[in-house]
Amino acid sequence: MAREPFVPPRFVIKTAWGIHRWLARRGTGRGLWKPGQRNAWGALALTTTGRSSGEPRTAIIAYLPDGADRVHALAMNGWMEGHPGWWLNLKADPRASALFADGDRRAVSATAAEGDERERLWAVWEENEPGLNDLASRRRTPTEIVVLELAD
Repeated sequence: MAREPFVPPRFVIKTAWGIHRWLARRGTGRGLWKPGQRNAWGALALTTTGRSSGEPRTAIIAYLPDGADRVHALAMNGWMEGHPGWWLNLKADPRASALFADGDRRAVSATAAEGDERERLWAVWEENEPGLNDLASRRRTPTEIVVLELAD
């Protein structure tokens, strides 16, 4: 029987991501990585506009590439209930910027993957993340796949 995937307590997740955001702000691309460097997926710093405050909000998110001009991410909230703030911000204003590990900052436009595209991208995540379906099934909140179109 397969071992159940481990999800740390919420305070551990929040603390770890707070430290990660702090590191990413210390320099261009610091604390971020490309797919294949540490994990199958990469980490980027996504800066959205706060839906209530109008202020810039930065979150570190995992992503996988989908061609030369697109990346996709799972809109999860540390595997806890509810959608992450960065996704709610993108739903209010889909324009944002993404900072990659090499220091490249790109304007992005976000959409939710639907239908066949969602199934295709979910399969890519499943291939790279064993236990993904088990983790997702623990939540009542659906895990949306967010496609970020990179601008030139």
